[in-house]
Amino acid sequence: MDEILQKLRDILSEKLGIQPSLVVPEAHLVKDLGIDSLDYIEIIMELEQVYNISIPETDSEHFRTVEDVMLYVYDKELKKTA
Repeated sequence: MDEILQKLRDILSEKLGIQPSLVVPEAHLVKDLGIDSLDYIEIIMELEQVYNISIPETDSEHFRTVEDVMLYVYDKELKKTA
């Protein structure tokens, strides 16, 4: 899970121009990190590419915090190896 958090830190800090230290599990994507709709789409696309997964809009609309994203990616990674 730490690897997923580190990758999210890399992606979000690069895309949003923020300090990686701000990307913590409890950070709210919009309120704390300032993600807008375009950022959101780009981040989802990047995650799909990096992890070779598909993230349907019906799933991604439930992402509120960094932890939500981490758990989702972790679950997808587990299913790929099962």
